[in-house]
Amino acid sequence: MDGQHKDDAPVLNKAVPVRHPGRWISAFIILALVVLFLQSLFTNPNFRWDVVGTYILDVKVVQGVGWTLLLTVTSMVLAIVLAILLAFMRQSDNPVFRWSSWVWVWFFRGTPVYTQLVLWGLISVLYPKISAGVPFGPELFSLDTAAVINATVAAILGLGLNESAYLAEIFRAGLKSVDRGQMEAAEALGMGKAKIMWRIILPQAMRVIVPPTGNETIGMLKTTSLVLAVPFTLDLTFATNALANRTYLPVPLLIVAAIWYLVITSILMVGQHYIEAYYGKGVDNLAPAGKPVAKSARVALSQDGGRSIETDFPEESAR
Repeated sequence: MDGQHKDDAPVLNKAVPVRHPGRWISAFIILALVVLFLQSLFTNPNFRWDVVGTYILDVKVVQGVGWTLLLTVTSMVLAIVLAILLAFMRQSDNPVFRWSSWVWVWFFRGTPVYTQLVLWGLISVLYPKISAGVPFGPELFSLDTAAVINATVAAILGLGLNESAYLAEIFRAGLKSVDRGQMEAAEALGMGKAKIMWRIILPQAMRVIVPPTGNETIGMLKTTSLVLAVPFTLDLTFATNALANRTYLPVPLLIVAAIWYLVITSILMVGQHYIEAYYGKGVDNLAPAGKPVAKSARVALSQDGGRSIETDFPEESAR
């Protein structure tokens, strides 16, 4: 009877799910707009999808994709190397290093990249010869600037130097995100500064550095469309524009360029996702905790009350 009485007891507090009509209305509006957009995309004859299919794998377009990727990769490599150097200089105790880094970032961030590309394209006008020698003395050797800095080199220099200023601030923020106690504990182990930076600081700073660096890489991919200012005439944007001027069909050729940029950007985003997941292990909520990526040094209390130093490196702990 007692069990039957409990089952028949009235429910005094029945939870009612909260209604969200605004969400459903918003979702319906978004879906309706997507359907209308897709309908116009495939029914509007002015898009000329037949022309898009004809030129999507055109030899000039594919070569433009290759040159665009080459410019992106080489410019980012140059920018990353310079940015690491600038970030270290900015944190140096030497005031000359600090101010030199600050002036570099101030100049290349403060002037438009298009203006910088134009100046690199005119570098042979400003300096017809590259020479070295004794000041106010004899000249040791000289080179023709136009032969050394051609359009490709000028485009890479213009993009890479400009990007280095932005990446320098990203790297500096990543290095400052690591607690100073990590450096002090590693120094207590007798580790050198180069080893501390390579094995202690950088692995932990990468979690902060990778996401904005990935964004800058994607931005660099699209910034290569400005190298016409050098002038560099082999990239994807110039190739599709040249075909559009020849066929008098700008819209389908713009779609061709947009499709290629979207494909490359999607691949870069996938790579960025896996790199972020690798360096976010044990820290980010979405990444499973495995072996810690960031190596750290710790100072702990031993059982007898004394202080001992723990590290993720067995050889250092043995020492």
